[in-house]
Amino acid sequence: MAQRSRILAPVPLAVIVVVLALVALLAYGLASRGEDTSIDSKLAKGEHPKAPSTTLPVLFGSGSSSLGAYKGKVVLLNYWASWCVPCRDEAPLLQRWQPVMQSKGGTVLGIDVNDISDNGQAFARKYKLTYPLLRDGNAHSQSAYGVLAYPESFLIDRQGHIRAAARGPVNEQFMRTKVMPLLEEPS
Repeated sequence: MAQRSRILAPVPLAVIVVVLALVALLAYGLASRGEDTSIDSKLAKGEHPKAPSTTLPVLFGSGSSSLGAYKGKVVLLNYWASWCVPCRDEAPLLQRWQPVMQSKGGTVLGIDVNDISDNGQAFARKYKLTYPLLRDGNAHSQSAYGVLAYPESFLIDRQGHIRAAARGPVNEQFMRTKVMPLLEEPS
């Protein structure tokens, strides 16, 4: 029996060590947890965070552009990819709204991500997209917006602040209730 208790003694000790490690990890997690800075959390609180801007190559031709080039305009920043089925469904709606937005001092700004530029260009031609298109082949710019899937869109006011986010395809209701009121605000 004495030999058996010596064999079992390390087991409770190991359990205690594991429990203490888990408690320490939990305490560290709680202590290091800062304020939630995600776009969605800020919008939910009624805040309007400044929109991150990254310079990216244009999808057609040479050169580059950024969100900053559209300062003073209402921008619907749309992340999409040619292989994304919901993006295919959304593209005609965005193209229908582009002339409306443009006539009121706004624009759709599309960012083609995780795509071969030829595929992105073919997509733009197929859907006859006339709004500005940028290319982010490595999807580096999307992390600042917390983009996880496609399509995702961010409505940016004339001062460069995010006013709404659509995690998934936008629809007519989003365009009428979120985009249109910003377009009708005085410049």
